[in-house]
Amino acid sequence: MAIQRTLAIVKPDAVANRLIGEIIRRIETAGLTILGMRYEHLTDRKARGFYYVHKERPFFDSLIDFMTSGPVVLMALEGEDAVQTWRDLMGPTNPKNAEKGTIRGDLAVSMEKNSVHGSDSPENASTELHYFFAGTELYTVDPDRVFASGE
Repeated sequence: MAIQRTLAIVKPDAVANRLIGEIIRRIETAGLTILGMRYEHLTDRKARGFYYVHKERPFFDSLIDFMTSGPVVLMALEGEDAVQTWRDLMGPTNPKNAEKGTIRGDLAVSMEKNSVHGSDSPENASTELHYFFAGTELYTVDPDRVFASGE
């Protein structure tokens, strides 16, 4: 396995239901590191640009309405096989098919209001991360340096 980076989004339904902390706890417990994080209310233009791959799908306008209905939390994650680790942690898109113990199995409201987004491949992860984060916005932590500093 290789160290990878991936995008995670806590969607408006999970933000409104005060689940940000629980989702972050699960991310960190799974061994993923948060390199960057931002609270943002997506504009219509930004949401349409991000979800452009779905523009011909019948659910596109509803998806855009939902993703712009409230703020989201954007995160850049890193870890061993991060794309698949995050996808396994999320569970299937449809929460009815998601096992208990996954974010969607435990926290999602519906197929559309399914709490979180995650990149589906390393290639898409790179594209999606660059859509929301500049390289200068991502930080790594060296615990040895942190704990060796000051008293």
